[in-house]
Amino acid sequence: MSPDQAMTKAPASPLEAARALAPLIRQNADAIEAARELPRPLFEALADAGMFLLAVPRALGGTEVDFPLYVEVMEELGKADASTAWIVNQVDTYSTYAARMAPEVARQIWIDTPRSVVANSPSPTAQAVVVPGGYRVSGRQGFSTGCKHASWISVNAMIIENGAPRLRDGKPEARYFLVPIAEVEIHDTWRARGMRGTGTHHFSVKDAFVPPERTVFQFGAPLVTPGPRYKIPHTPAFAAGDAAIALGLARSCLSAFYELANEKSPRFQGLLRDQPLTHMSVGQAEAALRSGRAYLMQTVADMWKEATTLPAVSMEQRVAMRVATTHAIRLAAQVVDSVYTMAGATAVFEGNLIQRHFQDMHVITQHLHGRMSYYEMVGQYWLGLPIDEMRI
Repeated sequence: MSPDQAMTKAPASPLEAARALAPLIRQNADAIEAARELPRPLFEALADAGMFLLAVPRALGGTEVDFPLYVEVMEELGKADASTAWIVNQVDTYSTYAARMAPEVARQIWIDTPRSVVANSPSPTAQAVVVPGGYRVSGRQGFSTGCKHASWISVNAMIIENGAPRLRDGKPEARYFLVPIAEVEIHDTWRARGMRGTGTHHFSVKDAFVPPERTVFQFGAPLVTPGPRYKIPHTPAFAAGDAAIALGLARSCLSAFYELANEKSPRFQGLLRDQPLTHMSVGQAEAALRSGRAYLMQTVADMWKEATTLPAVSMEQRVAMRVATTHAIRLAAQVVDSVYTMAGATAVFEGNLIQRHFQDMHVITQHLHGRMSYYEMVGQYWLGLPIDEMRI
């Protein structure tokens, strides 16, 4: 290919880019596991391929991909490595807050800062004291996925004014406060048995000054840069990406078993692939995985249709997404458990891909979006009973 041809070649779609990155991600899998974070060259490759700009508004310099395509990208990355995909989904979904901030501030954070990602924390356990010209933010917070490579940390804090919590709509006011990474201390706390590469550590800040323009309400912040992607609430957006990653992980696990089944002959038996129990288990696994994926992708498509045609996504659609994502995660876990059982003793050793998938999957099921209680919640909704809509 000539230089002129290379210059005129159309850029890869996000899905093509994710597939092109997959070999590099898999090549780094052991290093990701050992270091409990992405190797710097892999992080830079992901950033340079635009993986951290998928949900940033196009008007600001991001990609702003359609939601169904975004979910497919998360699934593809999940096939390569769950920890890598988890980081991408967490920082990308958080980046939709760029649409709720002043454009010049959002550009400074997500575009002007090279290879920028923003790590965050889920609960408003820090405090932001009102001072002249802004806030002084202090606190220690956990579960900050991807913080080791973050350029900015979003501190989730309650606002304190005149020594007491400030109220908004009758409740304590909480906001995200974006702080440069240089003003943040990262604590090495993420020592989990699975999803080790997410680097989901604690961090702390002390008296960090944040001007009002670098804050955004966690809930109810008005859109500044419009677009259908930003009508989708953060909870179902996070959940859809996480569920797709679980499905991708389960597909990779099942593929690893297909290779093993053609090679392994358990003691006193023939090849795994020739055993009737293997045939039945594989049939059940494929049915679970394909049905969970079909349900999730249809629900994602339905939500996107509402986002592109209606002023807001309906509560009915949010409830449907809540159960589709939880169900996909739970079906993916069933598939991984089935593969682990079929693989026998081979799967118990460190370095075996099925072992890693098993560990990763059972961290995903412990996450917020894998809770079994969501089946109960959606059942209550469909029976006409009141539910906590903040959890949908």
